[in-house]
Amino acid sequence: MKKAFKIVIIALLLIATIALTGFYISTHSIPVLEPKGLIGMKERELIITASLLMLIVVIPVLILAIVFGWKYREGRGAKHTPDWEHNNIAECCWWGVPVVIIIILAIITWRTSHDLNPFKPIHNGKKPIEIQAVALNWKWLFIYPEEGIATVNYVQFPENTPIHFEITADAPMNSFWIPQLGGQIYAMPAMRTSLHLIANEPGVFEGRSANISGKGFSGMIFKAQATTEEEFRDWVDATRGFDRSLTWSEYQKLVEPSEYHPISVYGEVQENLFDRILLQYTPEGHAK
Repeated sequence: MKKAFKIVIIALLLIATIALTGFYISTHSIPVLEPKGLIGMKERELIITASLLMLIVVIPVLILAIVFGWKYREGRGAKHTPDWEHNNIAECCWWGVPVVIIIILAIITWRTSHDLNPFKPIHNGKKPIEIQAVALNWKWLFIYPEEGIATVNYVQFPENTPIHFEITADAPMNSFWIPQLGGQIYAMPAMRTSLHLIANEPGVFEGRSANISGKGFSGMIFKAQATTEEEFRDWVDATRGFDRSLTWSEYQKLVEPSEYHPISVYGEVQENLFDRILLQYTPEGHAK
């Protein structure tokens, strides 16, 4: 009687844990499961598909663990067959099912690796907007080469317009990530990486570093805002009106480590600043 009571309590605790987990997920925002862009939506589909496929194995294993524990518990009087060593049906199940799942996952991985390649441009009939991102200690610098402006810990772009991020770092290795739009790609000194994203609707999204990079890592977040084309152009014009230039000497001040750096803007940017940041740790950069 006591053992049965314990089993009931354990079962109730498991059910309560599952229920609380489901309640938490349903009442809290999980950005990667609430995408606002084409890439983010495809990544969510991939996460859900892979999870469901793996649950085909996980759920039966958990159920059988409980069943076997109950059936072969002490005092149950279950049949003991010490000479039994092979069962074709069982072998087919625990080898065949995982093999099929792995094959399906391999096909999905192959296709999505090409489809979600961060270097692959997004084509929707609109000209992409170019934004250069630099990971610093512990803040993000965004340079708009075509508009001639720059921002710190804030990036704005028009909705339904492809965004081409060029990414590097002037700090320890980092990772650029806007969860609701997709991505997460590494940023390293003297290395140029690319990321193509798009926002399907206006909104404000949180961007962050996805790679621990020191004591200021927790505050290395930025605001990414998608607006209408008109609002974006108005913002660019207003930013150009700021009497503050991001020259190389000003950049040397900005690159100094700082935590929870406030949003700031520059109405003018030195030409080819991103390339100079990128090349400063290379032989070509040292020669200048």
